[in-house]
Amino acid sequence: MSPKIKKVIALSMTAGTLTSLLYFLLIVIALSPWYEPRYFIPIAGMIIGNSMTGITLGVSRLTEGMHSQKEMVEGALILGATPKMATKPLIDCAFDAAIIPTINAVVGMGIVFLPGMMTGQILAGVSPLTAIEYQIAIMLGIVGSVALTVIIFMELGYKTFFNNEQQLEI
Repeated sequence: MSPKIKKVIALSMTAGTLTSLLYFLLIVIALSPWYEPRYFIPIAGMIIGNSMTGITLGVSRLTEGMHSQKEMVEGALILGATPKMATKPLIDCAFDAAIIPTINAVVGMGIVFLPGMMTGQILAGVSPLTAIEYQIAIMLGIVGSVALTVIIFMELGYKTFFNNEQQLEI
């Protein structure tokens, strides 16, 4: 893996997770102070962990696609496509692969399985309705974080495969 793509991964993870985490803590939950450890640590862990899974799947699928579809990308470039246009099918496929596990977790929540946060709150004596509200909120935060992290990566990551003259470098 090239140093350029590692920088893009770090930037995407930092920007996507911090934005989502701060929005969730400051706006959704309205914590004061926002860094209170009993909220910050578990919520940050859930958001960062899921974003790491998403970006790992996205990076894997994009690099695999760029190597296996090299001729298709070069052919599109020869015909006048921009790097973004030439890699769009690969980017779309990588984004889908990265976000599907998170979407599946949201779809199955409460029907197929009881997520850990909700179960923990119910066992602690919190009303099941309150536990459900918090679980829905955190799942939306996770989906937002994964989507934002992967979108940032896809928008910047495909560029690491091209040089300044828009030639494929694999």
